[in-house]
Amino acid sequence: MNRRSLLIQLLGLSLGAASTPALARPQNLNGQPGLQTKRPFPPLRGPMPLPTDGLSAAQQQRLYKRIELDDKVVVPEGYRAELVLSWGDRLGSGRVGFNNDYLAFQPLAGDQALLTINFEYISARPWCEGYAEVTGQTLPFAQLQTELERRGGEVDLAALAANDPLRPLVTAVAEAALVDQGIGVATLQRQGDGRWRRVNSKLDRRIHGLSGWRPGEQRLQVSGPAAAVFRQRKRQGYDDGLTDAVIGSFANCAGGQTPWGTVLSAEENFQTQVVEAVYADGSSPSPARRPFRFDGRRLEGLGNPFGLAGNKYGWMVEVDPRRPEQAAVKHSWLGRFRHEAVAVRARQGEPLVVYSGCDRHGGHLYRFVSAEPVGDPQDRANSRLFAQGRLEVAQFSSDGQGRWLPLEPGTAINPRRPSTLAVDGVGQSAVVPNSDRSQAGSMALESDAAVNDYCRLFSTLGDLYPGAGEAQQGAILIDAHLAANAIGATPAARPEDTDIDPTTGELLISFTAGGSDGSERADPAIFRGPRGETSWPYGWVMRLADGPAQMKSSGGTFQWRMVATGGTPWQGGMGFSNPDNLAVDRGGNIWLVTDRSTSSASLDVFGNNACWVLPRRGPNAGEALLFATGPMECELCGPCFDSEEATLFLAVQHPGEDNGTRQAGGEEYQAFTLRDRANQPFQQLRRVPIGSNWPSEQPGRVPRPGVVMIQRRAGGKLLPDCH
Repeated sequence: MNRRSLLIQLLGLSLGAASTPALARPQNLNGQPGLQTKRPFPPLRGPMPLPTDGLSAAQQQRLYKRIELDDKVVVPEGYRAELVLSWGDRLGSGRVGFNNDYLAFQPLAGDQALLTINFEYISARPWCEGYAEVTGQTLPFAQLQTELERRGGEVDLAALAANDPLRPLVTAVAEAALVDQGIGVATLQRQGDGRWRRVNSKLDRRIHGLSGWRPGEQRLQVSGPAAAVFRQRKRQGYDDGLTDAVIGSFANCAGGQTPWGTVLSAEENFQTQVVEAVYADGSSPSPARRPFRFDGRRLEGLGNPFGLAGNKYGWMVEVDPRRPEQAAVKHSWLGRFRHEAVAVRARQGEPLVVYSGCDRHGGHLYRFVSAEPVGDPQDRANSRLFAQGRLEVAQFSSDGQGRWLPLEPGTAINPRRPSTLAVDGVGQSAVVPNSDRSQAGSMALESDAAVNDYCRLFSTLGDLYPGAGEAQQGAILIDAHLAANAIGATPAARPEDTDIDPTTGELLISFTAGGSDGSERADPAIFRGPRGETSWPYGWVMRLADGPAQMKSSGGTFQWRMVATGGTPWQGGMGFSNPDNLAVDRGGNIWLVTDRSTSSASLDVFGNNACWVLPRRGPNAGEALLFATGPMECELCGPCFDSEEATLFLAVQHPGEDNGTRQAGGEEYQAFTLRDRANQPFQQLRRVPIGSNWPSEQPGRVPRPGVVMIQRRAGGKLLPDCH
C-alpha cells in the first residue's frame, strides 16, 4: 500500500470544482452490475474492492478509482440512522458523558426502555474545543497548559503548596474530565412510528469518575478477596483512608448483561489515570507515580489530584439500572486488568461462568467460575455468586486445544520462555512480577535461563504473593495480568469483546491486533496471519467451545478456531480491520464494529471505522458485509438491539479525535494502491475530510460523541431474511 497526502487545505487554500476530480461516495451495492446473490440487506460499497461486492475486476477498477469519505453515519438503502443522545445532554443529576462506548438495552413496561451507557475516556482536543459550547461553562485550558509547560509538563498535586495557583487549575480540569467518564442510565420511549426518543425519568442516573468524592455522594462497593486487601491497616504501599469503599468508576469501555437484569461495566485503560503497578500485598504505590499531565492533546493522571488508589480501578463493575439507590459493586473475583468486555453464562444448576479479555498486547483471556450454582437465572440474588469462586486464565495450544490455569496461591510458576515467543529470531521478554518483592511492578526476563532462575526463586503464586487467606488471594487478583504471565498463560492479540453465540453456545472473541507494543507481544504460534505472518495488525474473531466448568475443581479444557480474519482481501483478509465489539442476534448473525487507529497511516486504506455483518445462513454465510460507516476519526462501539431486533443502537465515539473541529473546506486527498479480484493493482484517489462536525454536520461546529439508532424505514426486523 502506498499512502500519500496529495492536497491538504492549508491557510484557507482549497480546490475549486473545476480542478477537483469527480469522486464517488461509497454507496449501496444493490443494483450494481454483476451482483447476483440475494443479500440480507443491500451492503454499502466501502473504500476498497471486496470479494463480496459482486463486481468484475474491470468494474472494481472503475468504481473504486475515485471515492469520497463522509463525515456522517452512512447506512444501507432502506435504513435510517438518527441521533438518540449526545455528549452534554441532561442525564439524571448530571449530563451525558464523553466518548460513549458500551450500550445495554433493557425493556420496561409501557413501551419504555433503559439504555445503560459507558463513557470511556477523554479525547483532549475535541473535548477542549467543545466543552464551553456543550456545557455552557468554561475551563482554564490555555492557562493550565502554559503553567504546566513552565513546570516541565506534569505535576504531583500533593507536592504543591496549599496556596499554589496551579492547584485550582489542575483540580478544575481533572474534575470535569472524570465527571465526563463513567456510566449512565437513560430512559427511552418508543414512539408510534417505532422510533426511540429520550425522556426523563426517576431511573436516569450517572455514576462518574468522582462519584463519592464529595460528601453525601454514593460511593462504590467491592466484593470478593480484594476487599480484604483494601481493609488492611498495615501495607507496603499507599493508603487512601477509605478501606473498602471506592470513589468512582472511569475508563469504562465495553461490558455485558446478566440474565437477571444487571449490567457489567468494564474498566479498561485505567493505567493512564492512576498507578497500575502494585506491591506483593496488593497495595498501590503513591499517586505521585502517575502525575497529572495536560498538553492540549493528552490528559493523563486524572486520579492524582484526588489521591485515588490505583488498585481500586481496573475492575468489572455491576450496576442495576432499575435500582438507582443501589450502589454499584466492583467484583474482585473477576480480576483487575484492562477489562474490555464480559460474557455471562448462567444455567440453572451449574456454576456461573464469566469470560473477559484484557485489551493489551500480550493480554489474556480469563474465566470466572462461581463456587455455588445458579438457581433461577433471572433471580437478582444471583449477584451474590460473584462474591465467591475462582479466576482462571487461558493457555492456548497451536493444535486448536487449550486449558484453564487457576489464579490461586498453589499454582506453579512457569512463565513462557522468551524463545517460544521469538519472531524472526528475536526473542520476546517474559514480563513477570518483580523478583524484589519490596518493589512494585514488573521485571523483564530476557532469556530462557533467566526464566529458569526465576522459577527457582518462586515455586508458586503463593511465594510471589506471601500474604494469607483472603488478602493473599486478593493480591493475586489485583495483580492478575502479571500473575497470569507468571504461570504461563498465553499472551494474546488484544482480546476485546466476548459474546456467547445463542445458537451454538460457543464463545466468540474478537482480537483487535497481533504483534507487539515493545513490551509484550501476542503468541506468534497462535495469532498468525492468513499466510503465516507472525505479526498481523488487523485482528481476528475466534470461536471457543468450552468444556464444563466444575465448582469444586479448577481447570478444564476447550477447543478454539479462528473464524474471521481482518486485513485487505489481497492479503487474505475479509476487508475490515481491528474488530472490537461484537453482538450476536437471535439468528446467529455476528455484528462486528471496528477500532482501527485513525492516526495510523498504515491503516488508512480501510477508511472510516465501520459496522459489519457476518451472516450465519444464506449464500453469504460467514462473509463480511458492510452495514454502516461512521463519521471522521471516530470509532463505532457498543452494538446492541432492542427486544424485537428492529433497532440497532451504536455509540459513535471520538469523532474528530485527531484533528478536532472541521473547518469549511478542510480536506485532503490520499492515494492508495489497491488490487481487484484478479489481483491486479490499480490506483485510487480518495477525498478525506479533516476533522469532524458530527452530529451537526455544520462546518465549524464542534464534534460530539453520541448514540444513534438504526432502523429499516419500512419497519420490522433489521435482517428479516436472516431469521
